Order: sequence, then C-alpha cells, then structure tokens
Amino acid sequence: MASSRNPEALGAEDNERLPAGQPARREGQVQAARSRTGAIERVLQILDGLQQMGRPMTAYEIAQTVGAPPSTIYAVINDLVDKNLLTRATGGAIWLGPRLYGYGLTYAGSLDYLAVAAEEMERLSQTVGETVQVCGREEGMMVVLQMVEGPGHFRVTSRVGSRMPINWTASGRLLVGHLPDGEREAFFARHSKPSPTGLAQIDPSTLARRSREAFESRFALQIGESDATVACLAAPVCNTSGECVLTISIVMTQSKVAEGVERYRASVQSAARRIEERLGWQHVAGQPLIPISS
Repeated sequence: MASSRNPEALGAEDNERLPAGQPARREGQVQAARSRTGAIERVLQILDGLQQMGRPMTAYEIAQTVGAPPSTIYAVINDLVDKNLLTRATGGAIWLGPRLYGYGLTYAGSLDYLAVAAEEMERLSQTVGETVQVCGREEGMMVVLQMVEGPGHFRVTSRVGSRMPINWTASGRLLVGHLPDGEREAFFARHSKPSPTGLAQIDPSTLARRSREAFESRFALQIGESDATVACLAAPVCNTSGECVLTISIVMTQSKVAEGVERYRASVQSAARRIEERLGWQHVAGQPLIPISS
C-alpha cells in the first residue's frame, strides 16, 4: 500500500538540502518558501503575457491569457500596481509599470556589448539606408533587442521586444548555429512552428543543416518566411568561445532583395565583425566554431 508523507517528513527532507551550518527550517517556513515560488511564477506569467500581447489588457484578459483564476490574478495585479511594477490606465486596463523601465535601463546600461552593437547598428543603417536590428535568443524564440529605422519613406519596422519562433528568421538560424549537431536538431524539433506564410521550414534535420551552413558562412537570408513582403539578411556576432551571442540584421522589402544581396551581405558581415573586434571577441584561429557531435 502506498504511504503518504506527513508534513514533518516533508520538512525534514527539505532541511536535508540546506547547506551545512544553516539552521533547519520549520514546516511553516518550508510552506512559505513554496508560496513565494508560486507567487513569483504568477508574476512572471502576467509580465510575459503583457509583453507578448504588446498592449494594455484588463485583469480578466490577463487571467484568461495565463490560465489562472481571476481572483488570484486580481490580487497579484493589485500588489504589482501598488509597487509600480504595473500601472492601471484609464478604464482599468493594466500595462507595464515605470519601475520595470528603470530596471530595464539599469540592466541595458550594464551590458557593454549592447551599447557597442547599438552604435554599429546605427552606422549600418546609415550605410545601407534600411532598417537594422540586433537580435538575441530567448528559449525557443528570437527576440528583437534593438532596432533603428531606415531613413527612407518606405521601410520595414517591428517592435523592440517582439519575438518570433526561431525557425521563421535568418537570425534564429544563426543564434543556434554554434550548437552541436544533435543538440541543434533537437532544439528545432522542440521549438519549430509553422509560419503564417507557410514558407518557414519546420523539418528539424533540414533546419539543423541549414543553420550550421549559415553559421559557418556567417550569413543567413530569409525571404517571405515570416511575412510575405519582408526579407532579412543577418550575420552572427560570436564571443571568444565561438558561440553566437546575438545577430545584426538588415530588414527590407522583398523586392529590394531581388535586385541583389551582395552589397547588403558584405555590409552586415562587416558590421558583425566590427562588434566582435571592439569587444575583443575575435574567435581564436584554428578552433572549431561548432562542436562536432560524436
């Protein structure tokens, strides 16, 4: 017969995990720790939901989005509004609060590589006359970290912070190109999704091969995979270990790519190399950029 564990046994097991010399926690402390963990997860669900939607939402909409009881979400939202982590607009809609903006500025200011990338992004945009983005990876998504719009009257833009499935984008293929073969294929199998245009590749083995080829050539191109009218040309920015930390990319209309890509390819690759050089991230010659799978 299966035995049930009593609270004292549960607390004892948790206490066994404490570092030596740290006082044992009582049952109430263990339960409180668990409650705090649950609360943090709920806060992250709310913030992620707002970021993904990209607009203020009512508390009820947020509850529906994260799949939580409205009463629970209302309580958490009220606490976050009180602490300026969320703000309540006219009509009661909820949006990200000013305290988060301050945290974001502090975090961004501490990342020298983003400051360097921003300067080269501006320079590249002025050179090619197009929208330029710096992108990174967040789990199975490509995320736009920085962007500068092109100077022309007709240009392609997207929001900073916007995310796309990694298999839809040129940057996405580069961001995982340094992974070992088996790990890269497993990554695509787990995260690939069909795109609205139906042109994005979803076969894991094909994506893994194309990702490696793009990474080794330090260039990736996608045309119409995420949007029927948009093309993107990207180059990887790699650290001294050969890992793709971020990408820099030119975003333009599909019709311009048809006129020729070599000028844009050379420009975006040069911008990526300048970022690496300024950060001292030049890869050591003779070492493989991509670990070889056994």
